[in-house]
Amino acid sequence: MDTSDNNPQWERQLLEKIALASLNELRAKRRWGIFFKLAGLAYLVAILILVVDWGASDKLVDKRHTALINVRGTIDASGDASAEKINGALQSAFEDKGTAGIIMRINSPGGSPVQSGIVYDEIRRLRTKYPDIALYAVVEDMCASGGYYIASAADKIYVDKASVVGSIGVLMDGFGFTGIMERLGVERRLLTAGENKGFLDPFSPQDMKQKQHAQVLLEEIHRQFIDVVRKGRGDRLKETPETFSGLMWTGAQSVKMGLADDFGTVDSVARDQIKVENILDYSVKENIAERFAKRLGADVSQALLLRVFGREGAAIR
Repeated sequence: MDTSDNNPQWERQLLEKIALASLNELRAKRRWGIFFKLAGLAYLVAILILVVDWGASDKLVDKRHTALINVRGTIDASGDASAEKINGALQSAFEDKGTAGIIMRINSPGGSPVQSGIVYDEIRRLRTKYPDIALYAVVEDMCASGGYYIASAADKIYVDKASVVGSIGVLMDGFGFTGIMERLGVERRLLTAGENKGFLDPFSPQDMKQKQHAQVLLEEIHRQFIDVVRKGRGDRLKETPETFSGLMWTGAQSVKMGLADDFGTVDSVARDQIKVENILDYSVKENIAERFAKRLGADVSQALLLRVFGREGAAIR
């Protein structure tokens, strides 16, 4: 059958159908393009929601307030509880004319004695410069080692009866692998310029002279720790042979020993000691770029684990 005889407009209709199909395809592509753009935007918004601390109430206030500074986690130069971040918060709090008093909320197992010492010295300096502003330490779960080093600079230390307090000591730890190396037939080839350059090398037999020198270092740092605790606690400290042995005690025991003054929380100290219940957090927080970089790094690591180990390997924590 000749299509042209029955329908002389068939060519036009065919062209219209082709044009309509092309138009529908373009519309579909446009819709998918819009969809992917919106999906990308939604992803970015989700990331912002995750990295931004929307619940924080760090707005400046014109009235008197209690300044709060958090010391959480291990005290080290690269973490949230670094001397740089803590001291920056301390300086801002002391310099603010609206600050009625300062609370350091501590929940830390300790960390670097250097970082702790830098914070301790800055607290002493600022308390001398601003004698009318009291600084209190409030212990939550733990205030041990370097955490207590910092707390000892406060006017008073408040704890919960179940807090863990103390560990006034210093340690240096490591591992020795010489026995395993002998069994495996591995030979250690260590070249040094300076007889003690390989100080406490874990792959070499322990050198007693180096061990004794390390002990001298630890005892010196321990003496420094003891001195700052005695200076900070003064006559309140009830020393026993175990006080500076590295042991830890409950909050209730620490009050009896003079390592802490009384029981209290951030709210109770602000209300009963500083007499100002309005609390303003001065803790230095990560900015959006830092949080995004950390989360992006975590996402990349997760993707690599998935690629290398598969789903089961990536699930390992």
